[in-house]
Amino acid sequence: MLEIVIFVLLALWILGFLSSHTLGGFIYVLMIIAALLIMVRLVQGRIL
Repeated sequence: MLEIVIFVLLALWILGFLSSHTLGGFIYVLMIIAALLIMVRLVQGRIL
């Protein structure tokens, strides 16, 4: 389940980054959330 959330957040971030900065800071919020989720998984010992 968490892998799906990470994938969706990263996909949305990449899509927003490629479509120029139409959503403003929301893209960077998605990137930060995705990075935090990845770090939580690494700390828990589960590798992607």
